[in-house]
Amino acid sequence: MLINANPFLVAGLLFFLSLVAGTLSERIKVPALILFLAIGMFAGVDGPGGLVFDDFENTNAIGTIALAFILFSGGFQTQWSDIRPIVSQGVVLSTLGVFLTAILMALPIALLPQFDYKDAFLLGAIISSTDAAAVFSILRTQKVGLKGSLKPLLEFESGSNDPMAVFLTLAALNWMKSPDVPLTQLALKFVVQMAAGGLIGLLMGHCACWLIQRLRVENEALYPVWGISIVLATFGLSETIYGNGYLAVYICGIVMGDRDFLYKYSLQRFHEGFAWLMQIVMFLVLGLLVNPRELVRVRVISVGLLISACLMFIARPVAVFICTSLSRLNFREKLFVSWTGLRGAVPIILATYPLTEGHPDARYIFNLIFFIVLTSVLLQGKTLAKAAKWLKLDTWVRAARLYPLVFDRTPGTGNEETREIDIPPDAAVVGHTLSELKFPEGVTILLINRGSKFLIPKGGTRLEADDTLLLFGERNHLSVVERELARRSNSRGDI
Repeated sequence: MLINANPFLVAGLLFFLSLVAGTLSERIKVPALILFLAIGMFAGVDGPGGLVFDDFENTNAIGTIALAFILFSGGFQTQWSDIRPIVSQGVVLSTLGVFLTAILMALPIALLPQFDYKDAFLLGAIISSTDAAAVFSILRTQKVGLKGSLKPLLEFESGSNDPMAVFLTLAALNWMKSPDVPLTQLALKFVVQMAAGGLIGLLMGHCACWLIQRLRVENEALYPVWGISIVLATFGLSETIYGNGYLAVYICGIVMGDRDFLYKYSLQRFHEGFAWLMQIVMFLVLGLLVNPRELVRVRVISVGLLISACLMFIARPVAVFICTSLSRLNFREKLFVSWTGLRGAVPIILATYPLTEGHPDARYIFNLIFFIVLTSVLLQGKTLAKAAKWLKLDTWVRAARLYPLVFDRTPGTGNEETREIDIPPDAAVVGHTLSELKFPEGVTILLINRGSKFLIPKGGTRLEADDTLLLFGERNHLSVVERELARRSNSRGDI
């Protein structure tokens, strides 16, 4: 029983178990998010831990903060060059696609005797968006490589569609309290929120990069504090002027990820780790909040399975095919996008809004949403890689290497950077020694990765197929070297 234990001991134990669960998830092929929820439920009132937690308002606040950092990290890790070709398509999916999903779900839910049409739309709005944390986590932990622009499209959609779901959920609750609110007023409010949030995100992203280049912080360890302040200030400023804070932090992250500034690598690594911490905290709290005995009731399981089936096999596919009807995606790609509509923490967080608003069936709605999320992450998340392979959309993805040295941009480094360059099996340089290669002045090979070993480069070192070189030099020179190292053996020449 954890109920009488020291709270610091409890927190430390839960975080440690979450760390173990995150490592274990890759081995047993179960999404880490499910294991985090399970640990929270295990420690809760119905589990051996016996912790009593039913503070929905604080859960909503924790979820809001956590989601802001998760979305910022997702945007920060995104390369603008990758998403530029699919931005318009992603925007359609994250706005019209979410709205269509909410409407298509509201229609069958309204036929159920326990819901009227307002409750049906509320439920549809809550489960209308895919979850950024779930998609980012599962695509990366399962090491799923996708052909073409599918991966950036899915990540962009999942990172940018939460604002629409939040707006629809709050609009549904306001509609219940004030049925006479005209639709034109809601539409205008939506345009203002999205425009203000997008504008604040762009401005804060550019301002943050400008300031970080001119604000010389003597202690490098303080840069993470700078990163946290950016997220909080961006979200808070957007909400202050009635913009959408989630959209603002996501766009701010994309802008910063596309710019070059001091200690960018360190800041990215910090936010990646901090986003994982936020995911763990969020799912642990949500797990503590739910009572497992309420989930196994017939009215939850039966209705939950029915709604999940409609969502996965009807509403999401129809919405995707409508929104991508004018795109270049083929049938198999549209089918995969339809199946990657994972639900995660966001619907559960949105399900706390009816609880804070005093909705009479709020607890039932919360349990129903929780059950739907579990089925979505378990079924869709666990079969994501298999679906990509079955549809022949998977591709080889190189495992990330952890080099025994780290380069980060610091004052005085100018335009230099590090870059990993793979040597193809049929490259012209295979079999040549490093002394035979003619690199531009200033380009240096720092390390050679060969299999599981790291080699210190010497003049007599011969390059082998599938070697990976870690090079340092000016960006333009590195691009030239990369092209030359990739030249095939039938076009030999000096480098």
